[in-house]
Amino acid sequence: MSKVSVLVVDDAPFIRDLVKKGLRNSFAGMQIEDAVNGRKAQALMMKEKFDLVLCDWEMPEMSGIELLTWTRQQESMKSLPFIMVTSRGDKENVVQAIQAGVSDFIGKPFTNEQLLTKVKKALQKVGKLEAALTGSGVVRAQTGLINDSLSALTGGRPQTAAAASTPAPAAAVRPAAPSGPAGASAPPGGRGQGQLRLASGTQHCVIKALSLKEALLVVRRTEVLPQILEGAVLDLEQGDNAEVARLNGYLHAIAAFEPKPDSDWLQLTFKFVDQDAQKLDYISRLIARGSVQKHFVPGA
Repeated sequence: MSKVSVLVVDDAPFIRDLVKKGLRNSFAGMQIEDAVNGRKAQALMMKEKFDLVLCDWEMPEMSGIELLTWTRQQESMKSLPFIMVTSRGDKENVVQAIQAGVSDFIGKPFTNEQLLTKVKKALQKVGKLEAALTGSGVVRAQTGLINDSLSALTGGRPQTAAAASTPAPAAAVRPAAPSGPAGASAPPGGRGQGQLRLASGTQHCVIKALSLKEALLVVRRTEVLPQILEGAVLDLEQGDNAEVARLNGYLHAIAAFEPKPDSDWLQLTFKFVDQDAQKLDYISRLIARGSVQKHFVPGA
């Protein structure tokens, strides 16, 4: 029985590695290739036959939606399972992808369990699931992180978010400014506001500082604590036109914001993994407008 071949397309190395490790840990009978953008993926798809494509939306040179449109124009790829892995959950984006022929969505941030559920569903539809599982033994239902070493680093916290059929629209996840119980400290001052989307839910955050590589955020402490190396999406809305940038990344550092063990607030260093020129330009404009500090030292 030939191996199932999967193509992972994303301009962010962190996301590509996350997806590939998750697949390799669960599907022994799977061959995995990757590409940094739609143009590179297109070249691979013209040379090799794939059974499944997992593709980011926003990429340089050729976006995910452009690659999807091209794929459906190829007679041999009209029924190829094509899953969009994206932080674009707005209704108009979902409709656009459906009209272009997308098979399914995985919303960023995602858990390993959500990834495997979508992949199994797609492979089952085309009769490739059994081949992908061949030699895997018992597939472990890891619900948080990619492997045991990473789980050990982050405390092995189980994720609580259930897999959704489509990403939640961004407009539906705009909670009001956090308000804690009586006696809790007031929200710390900051240079901007945003929404931090974690697998366990969405949190309002205060942006203390911003650079082209990372953001220093403050969030209210909740019962489920965020974890180091956890993937996340930061939604930034700034300016008179309410521009929104969805920045993909991971939590690089977590500390108590107040000098006490029961601090009501946490300070998070959020590292960006996007290589998209438009997003970098947007961040540059935010910094130039003085909405946030131009430089900061994490942990200072």
